[in-house]
Amino acid sequence: MAKQVKLAAERRETTGRSAMRKLKGRGIIPAIVYGGKDKPQPLQVLRRDINVMLSHASGENILVELEIAGEKSSRMAMIQEIQHSPVGGDVLHVDFHAVSMDEKIEADVPLEATGIANGVKNFGGLLEQSLRVLAVECLPRDLPDKITVDVSALNIGDSIHVRDIKLPDGVTAKTPVDLTAFSVLAPVVEEEPVAAVAETAAGPEVIKEKKEEGEAATPAATGAAKAAPPAAKEKEAKK
Repeated sequence: MAKQVKLAAERRETTGRSAMRKLKGRGIIPAIVYGGKDKPQPLQVLRRDINVMLSHASGENILVELEIAGEKSSRMAMIQEIQHSPVGGDVLHVDFHAVSMDEKIEADVPLEATGIANGVKNFGGLLEQSLRVLAVECLPRDLPDKITVDVSALNIGDSIHVRDIKLPDGVTAKTPVDLTAFSVLAPVVEEEPVAAVAETAAGPEVIKEKKEEGEAATPAATGAAKAAPPAAKEKEAKK
């Protein structure tokens, strides 16, 4: 199930870039909680508390019990978005989405394969994962960190669809059930280049020997050379 943690927070009265820089210098992260029946409420939390919470998270979905100073009761929320600095990756801002423990929520849960598919292990196939997350609906307390699927029985050509995935109690899929989550493809066979095949079929090229300089001319050329010129024939007739 999604990890549930407590987080101390305070109301934030100041806004703007200047105020944010001052908070950062004091080791404080600006935040906001919205959703539910209450108006969006600006908050501030200690950077060290956020870092500890994230370091112990086992998945992307974290159920947070916000203990806001000055309020009698805590507020349950999910982390909606975390903004990080492009340089260094420090947390800059956190968005919380308020939830009710007795109302269902929708969330994306990571989908992971376990085991080695038989078609991969024994026949050289390739496991293809078409879905990385699964959209689900459930009560906040039933939200899983991740959903694992055993693919070890898959042979080449087999697939696992969303409808085949066993979900925890109280969790239903919102992703279309006909979509393929995992499949095993046949191994890729490299084909011999067409040019090489054509050359092999035609056989080796025969290179003819070049004629040596001064070699005798062809018979037709020899006969033409022996023919007497017209002037010689005319002289012979006058004798």
